[in-house]
Amino acid sequence: MTRYRPRTFALELTMIAVALVVGFPVYVLVNLAVRAPSDTSSPLRPTTAPILTNFTDAWKQGALGGALANSLLVTTASVVIVLGISSLAAYPLARSTAHWSRGVFLLMMLGLILPFQLATLPLYQTMRDLGLLGQAWALILFYSGLQVPFTMFLYVGFLRGLPREFEDAAFIDGCGPWQAFRYVVFPMLRPITVTALVLNAVFVWNDFFTPLLYLSGSGQQTLPVAVAGFVGQYVSEWNLIFAALLISIAPILLVYFALQRSIINGFAGGLKG
Repeated sequence: MTRYRPRTFALELTMIAVALVVGFPVYVLVNLAVRAPSDTSSPLRPTTAPILTNFTDAWKQGALGGALANSLLVTTASVVIVLGISSLAAYPLARSTAHWSRGVFLLMMLGLILPFQLATLPLYQTMRDLGLLGQAWALILFYSGLQVPFTMFLYVGFLRGLPREFEDAAFIDGCGPWQAFRYVVFPMLRPITVTALVLNAVFVWNDFFTPLLYLSGSGQQTLPVAVAGFVGQYVSEWNLIFAALLISIAPILLVYFALQRSIINGFAGGLKG
C-alpha cells in the first residue's frame, strides 16, 4: 500500500493553493454577475440574493446576440478549415521518407516562429483590396492561414507515433492513399483532432485585436469587441459588465468541459509520440 508521506501532504497543500489562486477570479466574476445593482458591498462578500436579470439586461443593452452569432460563424468556419487543411497536409509529411518532406515541414514551422504582427499592414491592405474589410470572411481567411502551422505541427507529432500496420492492411485490401487516410487514419486522429479543435477555438473566440482591426466601422463585431465596447459604455455598472463577460466565456467553456477527456488523451498521445 502507498504510505501517506509528508511529501504527499505538501503536494496536496500546493495543489489546493493553486486551485484557490485560479478559482478566486472566477468566484469574483460569478459573484458580481449575479449581484443586484443596489448592492455596493465588497466584491468578496458572497451575494445573498442572486438575480439573473443582469444577464438579460447585458444581452439586450450590449447587443450580444449578433456578436455571438458572428463569433460562432468565424470560430466554426475557421476551425473546420484549419483542421481539414492541417490533417491532410500532415499525413504525407509524417509518412513520407523523402528529403523534400523534412524541408517542407521546416518551412511550415516558420509560421510558428515569425510573429503575425509583422504582416499586419500588408494583410490589412490585401483585405482592403479584396473588399473584405468589415466582413466575417476576412477573419476566417486570416485565422485559417495563421493557425495551420501550429495545428499541422500537432498532427505530425501524433501521426509519427501511430503504427503503420493499419494503413498497410488497407493498402493490401486495395485502398488508395486518400481512402486509407479517410477510413483508417483519420478516425485514429480523433484525440489530437479534438485537442486541436479546442485550442484553435479558444484562440479564435478570444482574439480581440484582429476583429477590432478588420471589422472596425462595420455593424458586425465579435463577442470580445462587443464586450469591450460594453465596458466603455457601462463603466460604472459592474454587475452588467461581469454578466456580459460571463456570457462571452460560457460557450467556449461548455465545449471544453464536453471534450475534456479527449483533450487530455490528445495531449498524452502527442507527448508520447
